[in-house]
Amino acid sequence: MIAAIRHRGPDEFGLYRDRTAGLAMARLSIIDLATGQQPICNESGSLWIVFNGEIYNYVELRAELVQLGHQFRTASDTEVIVHAYEQWADDAFARFNGQFALALWNSDTATLVLARDRLGVRPLFLCTHGGRLWFASEVKAIFAGDPSIPRRLDPVGLAETFTFWTSVAPQAVFEGITELEPGHVRTISRETTTDRAYWTPSYPAPQAASQESIEGAAERVRSALEDAVRLRMLRADVPVGSYLSGGLDSSLVAALGRRVKGDKFNTFSIRFEDAEYDETAFQRSVAALIESDHHEITVSRRDIADVFPDVVAHAERPLLRTAAAPLFLLSRLVHETGIKVVLTGEGADEMFAGYDIFREGKVRRFWGRQPGSKLRPRLLERLYPYLARSPTAQQAMAREFFGRDRATWAEAGFAHQIRWQSAAALQRLFVAEVHERAAQVDVVGRLLASLPPAFESWSFLAQDQYLEVRTLLSGYLLSSQGDRMLMAHSVEGRFPFLDINVVALANSLSPAFKLRGLDEKHILKRAAAGLVPADIIRRSKQPFRAPDALSFTGPNPVDWVAEVISESAVSEAGVFNPAAVGQLWRKVQDWPAGKQFSNTDNMALVGVLSTGLLHERLIRSVPSRRSTVDFKTIVDRLNSSTAVGVPANAVRR
Repeated sequence: MIAAIRHRGPDEFGLYRDRTAGLAMARLSIIDLATGQQPICNESGSLWIVFNGEIYNYVELRAELVQLGHQFRTASDTEVIVHAYEQWADDAFARFNGQFALALWNSDTATLVLARDRLGVRPLFLCTHGGRLWFASEVKAIFAGDPSIPRRLDPVGLAETFTFWTSVAPQAVFEGITELEPGHVRTISRETTTDRAYWTPSYPAPQAASQESIEGAAERVRSALEDAVRLRMLRADVPVGSYLSGGLDSSLVAALGRRVKGDKFNTFSIRFEDAEYDETAFQRSVAALIESDHHEITVSRRDIADVFPDVVAHAERPLLRTAAAPLFLLSRLVHETGIKVVLTGEGADEMFAGYDIFREGKVRRFWGRQPGSKLRPRLLERLYPYLARSPTAQQAMAREFFGRDRATWAEAGFAHQIRWQSAAALQRLFVAEVHERAAQVDVVGRLLASLPPAFESWSFLAQDQYLEVRTLLSGYLLSSQGDRMLMAHSVEGRFPFLDINVVALANSLSPAFKLRGLDEKHILKRAAAGLVPADIIRRSKQPFRAPDALSFTGPNPVDWVAEVISESAVSEAGVFNPAAVGQLWRKVQDWPAGKQFSNTDNMALVGVLSTGLLHERLIRSVPSRRSTVDFKTIVDRLNSSTAVGVPANAVRR
């Protein structure tokens, strides 16, 4: 199992086992390089942990625990988790400012505790099969643990993916596999299993908004971000660099990181051969301003196609966009430069209302209040200025497209319905059996039925932000484009905008501070003044994108495309109708050279190809049972009479 995910932590490997449980860890050594080996236990040797991630406030928690009488053998954040759980049980997790997936095993009570960070930065999957519970950071490790575990795609998981762009935990895309929800802790004993949320996003009711001035709030945002960046820079025993996309978020993080570092600071950027996606001028402007050692990688359509099979294998879910591929290539560049940790700007759009979907929702609700207005829908023209084929370019079509269901403007999910409906339309490609099984669950209805009781009391913007966090942030941006692409090359991403104090502050702010009129992330722009070039603060929001269908078409497509799109391969995968896929493939091949594909065709082709690759790499291929892992730390109670007092770094061969 550990060999299957050794890319996540190739520095050291550790193992614990007894007659009831086995734990193993692939470590990416970042904090306490000398004594932080895992698994680690408490003083008595009864409580053991394996842990992926970082607890940034571990120094402060350790001092508190020492005052309470706990004794430490290492300087690691991992050992702090063990003692924190001893002291506070499940309440410990709400004290952690960090990103983590962890397993705690109490050998005395035969109790397993699994927990995941608040926003789902780190993944954690589970499977019950053959009388055993399997869990791992990636599904491929579970498949490697027992080849008899069925490897099939789940129609409901596919329906969620072809609606929300991702499955939504606890749903996964593989049958029999579930994903622990972000902000949740699960406790499993022989008798019972309990699952509870130790944290969920919350927002004030509109009438409870603070009377604080926007200037004062901007200063607090800046201070909170400075603290978050400093914590992520200094709580590492290896150099920390930064991604630099050229947008406001990564530019601000890089500028703050450079201030903390004080000397040599590495930044990393993606350039595109396609001018539509390229942001080189903005990236270089920031790199020059902060005087970083700047590294670039230029990505072509062919590069995307070449690495896409590996991208899908690491993402472990169908993708509807190719944006993960350039990020896969960027993390490879970071690894080759010798950097293990990078800061990124991920999370700013969710926390401070940066996406066009928030502006779109505001305009459509404004229109919905007076559905017959001729002037209100003109605001749609201010949306999506960066798209070559903007849906607002033709007024009549835009009004028809965005005017759908506008009478439901006050209902939950209103701002997201158009996106969800557009993606769900791709399910017409499913074979009848998959379509029928998927239709047994109304995935949108299930999501909306699970909303917290306070949801209706929040502002419309807060409602839209919550749904964005619940769906796209964890399952797609932090997973398919985040953790999986970074860890594919043994690089850890750190996200200052997802610091627990930054999140709490952002959620508490007046909606008008975040979305002022149609000016997205208004307060963040104020906070960035003087740190980031003015032209970057003023530029229109441009989300990270990459060439999609165009990467796989043309006169010389990569060999694997024809294989995956073939009638026999599509039939074997059993998800899509081969005739419908063939029709789609002929359509995109016949498209005039140099023209852009429609949004629907882009998502359809990428979705079909990625699903086919997923079948090829994780379902059709049998995981190897042959391990080449050399464990540095082995605690073996299966073949030993040792019961307690095993040192945390005991080595047994």
